[in-house]
Amino acid sequence: MNNSENLTGTASGRRSFLKKGIAAAGAATVGAGILTNGKLAFAEEEKKGHLDAGDAAILRFLAAAEILETDLWQQYNELAGIPDPEVPGGSGNPDYTAAVKFLDGDMDQYIHDNTEDELTHEQFINAYLASKGADTVNLDHFRVLPSSLATGAQQIGRLTNLMQLAVDTTWYTRYRSRTKNPDFGDTFPNAIPTLAAGEHPAIPRSDADLSDPNHLQAIANTAGFHFATIEQGGTSLYAQLAQRVTGVEVLRILLSIGGTEVMHFQTWQDKAGNFKPLTDGSLVFPDLNAPPLGGEDFQTNLIMPEPTIFLSRHFPPCSIIRPTETKGAAMGALKFLSDSHLFLGQSKAFFAYLTDLAEDADDAKR
Repeated sequence: MNNSENLTGTASGRRSFLKKGIAAAGAATVGAGILTNGKLAFAEEEKKGHLDAGDAAILRFLAAAEILETDLWQQYNELAGIPDPEVPGGSGNPDYTAAVKFLDGDMDQYIHDNTEDELTHEQFINAYLASKGADTVNLDHFRVLPSSLATGAQQIGRLTNLMQLAVDTTWYTRYRSRTKNPDFGDTFPNAIPTLAAGEHPAIPRSDADLSDPNHLQAIANTAGFHFATIEQGGTSLYAQLAQRVTGVEVLRILLSIGGTEVMHFQTWQDKAGNFKPLTDGSLVFPDLNAPPLGGEDFQTNLIMPEPTIFLSRHFPPCSIIRPTETKGAAMGALKFLSDSHLFLGQSKAFFAYLTDLAEDADDAKR
């Protein structure tokens, strides 16, 4: 079963599954009283804490997203970052670290800092929810995916799979387009088409992946593009959901955290452009400064969004985050992550729980 199939089905079928199966699966650790009459059973507690139910639903989905981000960044940090008391776990992998540093000499520090940021985001949002008497998010029951066996990685259960990715690189062409915007229904080609197909490791699966320098650099290149792929998603998600919140304080939270996601994306977009062109089997990292891309708008050292259409084609082009349309934003983000194989190997209960969080976030209205 692929990830997309796990996200299909009717809401009633999914909620029935949750009611009957999640407790039996031992998933009580993900939260108390998940459903009442097909709706999340948090409204009374949230009313007491003066937190709008829709705002709480949005915060819960974002807490889950941040937990997932922390999990994947922790894996990168264990192997190519700086494990320390701020971001504990792992002991580093010198060969992989050197390959990632081809993109920038400070990559280990950047990976460390991005990991710490996501950890603080998940902790803050859950703490804020708790302070309002609202239910928090805990995904520990779903930490069942295997760790890398390469030197430096902790051997613990994971939420995310970085060893079989299909990395969407349409952000590269989207942010360089002056005439198209996904909010208008426009689509964009992948900058690295072969990276979006198949299953590619972004971290070494074992020390066997370290022996061929070309293969190891392909893994590091994959990671470099995946960094930006993840963070452009967060950049849009916070901007999208901020338009649906009711409380001024919750709006402040989304704008404040969302701004750091923008900083992350700009950093990784810059570093991805330093990748090494190479071929590793069917995976091809072409020279993006040459046709069919290349030219002023597609040169690899660009890190600012090119101006494009916004709100109406009658307005002049404007440099913006894209997309920012709010309809279906949470489910769209979940599907995007799922289609990348990030959750390959996860259970039906995992997908059902995240789908429920996403749908409730999308149901929130100002």
